[in-house]
Amino acid sequence: MSFSLSPTAIARGSARHPWRTVALWAVLLVASFGLIGALLSDALTNEASATNNPESLRAKNLLEDRLRGPFRVHEAVIVTSAELTVDDAAFRDYVEGIRSELAALGPDVIESSTSYYQSGDQSLVSKDRRSALIPYTMAGDVDQATDNVKQVLQVVEEANGKDRFTVYSFGLASVGNDFNEALEKDLQRSEFGTLPAALVILVLVFGAVAAAVLPVFFAFGAIILAVALTALIGQQFQLTFFVTNMIFMMGLAVGIDYCLFIISRFREERARGLATEDAIGVAASTAGRAVLFSGMTVIIALLGLLIVPQTIFRSLAAGAILVVLASVFASLTLLPAVLRLLGDRVNSLRLPIIQHAQSRFDEEQAGGFWDRVARTVMARPLVRVLGVTALLVAAAVPYFDIQVGFAGVSTLPDSFQSKQGFLEMQEKFNGGDVNPAEVVIDGDVNSPQVQGAIERLKAIVSQDGVFGSSQFEANQAGDLGLLSIQLAADPNALEGTDAIQRLREQYIPQAFQGVDAEVLVGGQAAENLDGYDLTQDYLPIVIGFVLALSFVLLMMVFRSIGVPAKAIVMNLLSVGAAYGLIVLIFQKGVGN
Repeated sequence: MSFSLSPTAIARGSARHPWRTVALWAVLLVASFGLIGALLSDALTNEASATNNPESLRAKNLLEDRLRGPFRVHEAVIVTSAELTVDDAAFRDYVEGIRSELAALGPDVIESSTSYYQSGDQSLVSKDRRSALIPYTMAGDVDQATDNVKQVLQVVEEANGKDRFTVYSFGLASVGNDFNEALEKDLQRSEFGTLPAALVILVLVFGAVAAAVLPVFFAFGAIILAVALTALIGQQFQLTFFVTNMIFMMGLAVGIDYCLFIISRFREERARGLATEDAIGVAASTAGRAVLFSGMTVIIALLGLLIVPQTIFRSLAAGAILVVLASVFASLTLLPAVLRLLGDRVNSLRLPIIQHAQSRFDEEQAGGFWDRVARTVMARPLVRVLGVTALLVAAAVPYFDIQVGFAGVSTLPDSFQSKQGFLEMQEKFNGGDVNPAEVVIDGDVNSPQVQGAIERLKAIVSQDGVFGSSQFEANQAGDLGLLSIQLAADPNALEGTDAIQRLREQYIPQAFQGVDAEVLVGGQAAENLDGYDLTQDYLPIVIGFVLALSFVLLMMVFRSIGVPAKAIVMNLLSVGAAYGLIVLIFQKGVGN
């Protein structure tokens, strides 16, 4: 007895035992919900790291190993009054009251905190003396800090506005919390906005409510399964929280598309008079086969992202691959079983008005809309090809002005408190107390040569308006030093990364020329710059990998060289045009 893994055999097997297939899927989805509830929160992280050991990571490791121990998240509460100064007793009482409330959260939340009144540090007071910082260090790693910062933000929210004081918190965890909140809101908006639009389109396509609802249910089934697999994989591999957004977006797109193809073909074959099981077999051998190879092509394209040694890219690729696999699996197993159970009831709740309008767009009807479009194009094919190609190339041109980067606090809406805190930091404290540029010096930091180089570097950066004051510290052995330089820019923005590039390529070589010490630049802005460089370095590698594998797969499917070559050229043109329009609209603001 032979067993075939062809789409037709799999679909027919599911259709012959529909209740068994549905029951297995029900068990699978229940187990998926259990895995999501038990494991997902521990599977995702807010940290994004490179795996190719860039300069910023080497600097971070040196600091952790030989100076300050494990990385801790440093935040700051900014207290401002329009009427009082830090010299007034009421201002002091207010600041110390907030600091006491932070300390009361316990050592599992706040590792340490200080204030101007505790340390006498003038750098914690603004020049107009109407603002003061309360620096605090979160306990635990980045994920723990991001979870616990909600308690800090509750203290800040309750204090803000009282006695006419404004109070904000700023730092990695505060910004991360606001980004998580923004992403959650965006996801909710996409759910409530995308789903109704998708249902309307599906109703217009099928002319029946039952057939329109099925693809949405299948898409959500694939999404649930993919999230559960993510929860499992995340126990062994680092995955960022962006993965769930990718799963939802990609799952909704491919899940609906794949089911749409198969359901449409099934309805056509039933209309031609085929029995239900035979119609399922034909749909699987045609549309199902197309779904399988489409899924393989998408997965091959996504495999290219796994080459990039960065957890964000690998997380996005993993999430998309898992949901595409789940969508293909659902389309070839669960969908045939449900179609067998429903039969012609898949056309329930017909909408006659829409079905009448559909006849104008019937692809098999001579003189219909698509027939006229195709005949118009084929009447002068060379002219049409050149015209459309010229339009796509023109649309792609703006891509060459693209400015890549991470979404930073400056991109958040002004309504978020971390954005307000960032603006206050920039205006009152030169912006860099929380996320400074970290110059790590590996060598005899007590030697006259190294000390002289440090002083030269301080003098050089003081002439650059993006950099502020600096502070130096060394380990007990005297073989590692850290020069923290305030950065008056969003570390995620181009201004911040450009400053790090100047520091690395101009200022440090100039100050440390001939000095026996290794100098590395770390900090958040440096990590972002290394991320940009990594992306640019791997972009041609990923594109070449994807095009080569796609060409091989399409050549195997179509047994042709011309068809894969045409497909690759069309993809390059369409993707290039899409990127160009993205730059034109979102970066250059065309249409705003």
